[in-house]
Amino acid sequence: MRVFGVTGWKNSGKTGLMERLVSEITRRGFTVSTLKHAHHSFDVDHAGKDSYRHREAGASQVILASRNRWALMSELRDAEEPSLDTLLGKLDPVDLVLVEGYKRGGHDKIEAHRAATGQPLIAPTDETIVAVASDNSPEISVPLMHLDDTTAIADFILARVGL
Repeated sequence: MRVFGVTGWKNSGKTGLMERLVSEITRRGFTVSTLKHAHHSFDVDHAGKDSYRHREAGASQVILASRNRWALMSELRDAEEPSLDTLLGKLDPVDLVLVEGYKRGGHDKIEAHRAATGQPLIAPTDETIVAVASDNSPEISVPLMHLDDTTAIADFILARVGL
C-alpha cells in the first residue's frame, strides 16, 4: 500500500486539501483511504447511544454496523497510542492511503501552508516534506505548488508514489 501525507499547522488548509485530493484521485480511478491524526480527545459516538453505552461499560472494542457502513471503535484504556504503521495495518488494501497529520511520521508529505496563519514553514527542517502547497510563494528547496491547484498536487503525489 502506498502512503503519502498532508501535514501543516492548524488552519493551514490540510483538511480541505485532503478532501479535494480524495475526490480528484478517486475520480482518476484509484482507490483511496485516509487516516487522520487528532491531537485531542475525540468521540465518534454520542452519550446515550447503545455503542457509547457499551464502551462506557468497559468494552475494549465496539463494532457499529449497518447495511451502509461499519465502524470499529477501540478504547485505549490508558494503553499507548498505536503507531501509524499499526493503524495502517488495520486498513483494507487500496491504491493510496492519504495521511493527515502525523508530522513526525517517516512517510513522504506535502506541507499545506497559508500565509495568514503566521506560522513558519515546517519543510526547511523536515526532510520528509517533499513539497509545499501554499497560498503564497515562499523560498524553499522543495517543489512548490499553489494550495488550490489540486490537479498539480494530485499529479505530484501520484508520480511520487508510482501510480
